[in-house]
Amino acid sequence: MKITRLETFRVPPRWLFLKIDTDAGISGWGEPILEGRAGTLEALVNELSEMLIGHDPRRINDAWQMLYRNGCYRGGPVLMSAISGIDQALWDITGKALGVPVHALLGGTQRDRVRSYIWIGGDRPRDLVAQARSAMEAGFTAVKMNICDELAVVDSHAEIDRIVTRLAELREAVGLQLDLAFDFHGRVHAPMARVLVRELEPLRPLFIEDAVAPGQLEALRELSRLTSTPLAVGERMHSRAEFKALFEARAAQVINPDPCHMGGITETIRIGAMAEAYDVALAPHCPLGPIALAACLQIDAVCHNAFIQEQSLGIHYNSGGDLLDTLAPESQFVCEDGFLHIPDGPGLGIVVDEDVVRDYAEKGHDWRAPVWRHKDGSIAEW
Repeated sequence: MKITRLETFRVPPRWLFLKIDTDAGISGWGEPILEGRAGTLEALVNELSEMLIGHDPRRINDAWQMLYRNGCYRGGPVLMSAISGIDQALWDITGKALGVPVHALLGGTQRDRVRSYIWIGGDRPRDLVAQARSAMEAGFTAVKMNICDELAVVDSHAEIDRIVTRLAELREAVGLQLDLAFDFHGRVHAPMARVLVRELEPLRPLFIEDAVAPGQLEALRELSRLTSTPLAVGERMHSRAEFKALFEARAAQVINPDPCHMGGITETIRIGAMAEAYDVALAPHCPLGPIALAACLQIDAVCHNAFIQEQSLGIHYNSGGDLLDTLAPESQFVCEDGFLHIPDGPGLGIVVDEDVVRDYAEKGHDWRAPVWRHKDGSIAEW
């Protein structure tokens, strides 16, 4: 079996799908996307296709290393996101060729379902109580939210109080029936993160995500010693070397690598195994499309330390398309009592409705992250 073609589709709201065809009539799907950089990833996938045409798609490890090690430069968000989508599609092809789910090729599933959470509140957190109650009515037992708007490197106690009051009102409204994950989203610099992790601790968050921006390992390590709340990091990390340093620093208790940015299923499972050796929990990042979620669920199935799965159903970015739109009716994800079932169909376990994908791709998208500024006019972290 040989690869014959790679074809990309810009699918609203902000996704990039990849279809890899073979001369055996078997095709696989992946998501080689970096949010806001769909055009860049399309161009890179097209460049990489020159190495993949004629390659046996079942030689996944060989293809991964070829794409990663070719040339002098490696790693980084763009290359690793391209490799991710290709890797997902190759696993999909291999599973379909053998008639088994990907997790069967990885030793078999350790769980039948995984707990899941959805987003509430939007980019600038508002209407949290109403949205949290809606999530509970839909059966979810956990939600995640951004905790703040723009926040200065050293901000006022009045602003800290506004953040804490908003989240305290949410906790009071839902009690302990709903777990709350607080995402700092890298918007909070180290001086204010020191204040907030302590102020928010009495609200008993499930975890705090991206308490400081990437690259602030020393600050993250210090924060980890200031609070009993688990700290989560990983969505903006792209190499085993970065995670090695994180684990050795004992700076986080949860990692959330993204299988669309980390090198696909292949590399995320490696990172999950590394994390298990340090007794660090795994919660794969997934604010993207259905192929990305299907890949995450294959990882959740085989990684013992996986405990919860993000999904993008109804997320505030999903304007012009939502999680389930491009899946065939018989291939919808099953979510019951706040748990997502592990798909057991061949490959990634989903059936992509190609006609719908092509129709959506005709509309396309050019999604960009917003540009935020502080009150003094300087650029703020989004």
